[in-house]
Amino acid sequence: MISGRLRTGLWAALALAAGIVLRLWFVTHAARIDGDTLIYGNIAKNWLLHGVYGFTQTAKGITPTLIRLPGYPLFLAVCFSLFGLDRYFAVMYAQCVIDLLTCLLVAALARRLFGQRATMVALWLGALCPFTAAYAAAPLTETLTLFSIALTFYALERWCTDGPGFNRWLWVTAAAMSYSLLLRPEQGLLVAAVVPAMLWMALRSSERPLALPGASASEQLPAGGIRRRGTLLRAVAPVVLAALCVVLPLAPWALRNWRTFHVIQPLAPRFATDPGETIPVGFQRWYRTWAIDYASTEEVYWNYDSAPIDISDLPNRAFDNDDQYARTAALLADYNENYNATPQLDARFATLARERIHADPIRYYIALPAARLLDMAFRPRAEMLPISLDWWNWKQHRRETEFATLFAGLDLAYFVLGAVGLWLWHRRGWGRDTPLAWSMLAFVLLRCALLLTLDNSEPRYTLELFPLLFLWGSSVFRPALKRD
Repeated sequence: MISGRLRTGLWAALALAAGIVLRLWFVTHAARIDGDTLIYGNIAKNWLLHGVYGFTQTAKGITPTLIRLPGYPLFLAVCFSLFGLDRYFAVMYAQCVIDLLTCLLVAALARRLFGQRATMVALWLGALCPFTAAYAAAPLTETLTLFSIALTFYALERWCTDGPGFNRWLWVTAAAMSYSLLLRPEQGLLVAAVVPAMLWMALRSSERPLALPGASASEQLPAGGIRRRGTLLRAVAPVVLAALCVVLPLAPWALRNWRTFHVIQPLAPRFATDPGETIPVGFQRWYRTWAIDYASTEEVYWNYDSAPIDISDLPNRAFDNDDQYARTAALLADYNENYNATPQLDARFATLARERIHADPIRYYIALPAARLLDMAFRPRAEMLPISLDWWNWKQHRRETEFATLFAGLDLAYFVLGAVGLWLWHRRGWGRDTPLAWSMLAFVLLRCALLLTLDNSEPRYTLELFPLLFLWGSSVFRPALKRD
């Protein structure tokens, strides 16, 4: 007769085994070593070998840069020093392990919030999720970012449970948020969602009645009678110190940027440009007047200033009339002569953008940003697989269309399950976990609000929501009682 603990262990081991097989399949069949991976790798090697945080350029030697934060190059530098330079497959294997640790963290949090049954559900949801698993096969920031998010919320719950004060979970929470911020600049949204929740927890704990030795419950002093300024200061002091620890690692980075480039840049620039580089604002504004899907990101947005742009890759919504089509075609023809984004070309794109925005401001400011957000959340997420960008073209890519449709259905299922689980968690009562729940929801809402401002649609920008979808989805399977 197998005991309950052994049976649970076997199911967990099976989930992890299935998870590692899935991730190794992606590493073997869909590894991606290009684009941003090579940018991060170049920085890491120069930092490791020459002590210069920059790119290798043939004519200029090593040129310093600030377009990427140091969190992921630091990880690559450690991997390169352990496994050898440019051993990207070793990096991927390490990321497979880290991604499964993320699944374990989410499962552990589900156990504390919803019970044993939810633990297994959360673990299986994470281990078998192809969307997060695929990024373990790409040396990019996503895997480590997901880990830092899961660790932040797990540590936050432990900190609150142990009593919001100076304990080890305070420092784990701060360290997780700090490294997350060093990975990607928009992870400041995680800090913005978590720190107020920590203040909420700390202030609520300071309002509890004062426990008098030997006194009965009815004889305890009420909170209102003992609340003093010193009590509040002692309550919020750990949160203030944790927030300071989160931003403190950015100080050396900001100082380096000031000394090297003479600019105030504590994070990374929005447009990923070094000081002095031209930002094609006109082109980007024109692009936002029609772009929705990820295919346009690859075929148009990323090609500008480096590769040809074919007007046939633009959808019909990029033109309001025949005259605008002709002017756009002429503009792209001039650009395609040498693929150089000159200020003159950018000014012409800006003129087209102003005309289109004036013609339909609701489309530009409301409809298209919402459409881009929906595309990032609910497209098939097959960008890491060898599938055509126009997968929806049934006549040319029948099998790819079928596969992409299944992927889109699976993606939608994760979102629906997460939404239902969050709603049930709320209906059954958040209780003392209210600050934790609100911090999670705030993180999602803040991230969605940020994504509404972006030019280019990329599914990976909503990947950070998946640890919470795993957790919330497991809530559907919680027992009647909140905790075991």
